[in-house]
Amino acid sequence: MTTAQVPVGTLLRQWREHRRLSQADLSLQADISTRHLSFVETGRALPSRDMVLLLAESLDLPLRDRNRMLLAAGFAPLFTQSSLDAPRMDAVGQAIRRALHDHNPYPATVVDGSWRMVDANAALHTLLTGIAPRLLTPPVNILRASLHPDGLAPRIVNLAQWREHVLCRLRRKIAFTADESLGELYDELCSYPGDLPRPSPTAGEDVVVPLRLRGDDGELAFVGTITTFGGAVDVTVSELSIEALYPADEHTASVMRSRA
Repeated sequence: MTTAQVPVGTLLRQWREHRRLSQADLSLQADISTRHLSFVETGRALPSRDMVLLLAESLDLPLRDRNRMLLAAGFAPLFTQSSLDAPRMDAVGQAIRRALHDHNPYPATVVDGSWRMVDANAALHTLLTGIAPRLLTPPVNILRASLHPDGLAPRIVNLAQWREHVLCRLRRKIAFTADESLGELYDELCSYPGDLPRPSPTAGEDVVVPLRLRGDDGELAFVGTITTFGGAVDVTVSELSIEALYPADEHTASVMRSRA
């Protein structure tokens, strides 16, 4: 959702409509009068800094967009956006490095809010064999690298199932953030060739969607977890996630241990 030159009232209305809330719904959540909310949206009243933050919280806005709404209202941003190599981020960096290291010999990567790779452990790189070098040129987008026909897609046994899983995650993220760049990524991924999702012969056996890869060591199967930082009050930290793959069977575990 673009915010350049957008008045705070217009921005507020756009987010309210994106969240599919009426003025009455938002007024009730924020415990303010519908009349006052209407005045803010139309520009007849200027919200205070506290009111902007209250409405942003009621709309469950990402920290990045709370800052944008504050700027639109004429206030300074509240939430910092730190570089990962900044001294104040030492604890976060150490936590990331420990998580990646300790997850070896199984693959793990750290991504930002657009699924651009920030870091990865050694085990992940053993899965990237055969991917076109241009897809691995920083900044690497792991969704693009996994579903592109020159990426991991030709090796994914359950491509239709995995593709739908990835697209579903991306749709949910777009619904939360209203990020236009993610919408463009979604359209790009949808344009890649791939079978339509269909019931898997092993669907009744799975409790999560697995990633199944064919390779020289036979079929490898993984299940994934996503870890985020709790209580984040920095934009960068709030958008980071550690995506880890665990072996779904003993054969996969054995192969990954041998590669280590």
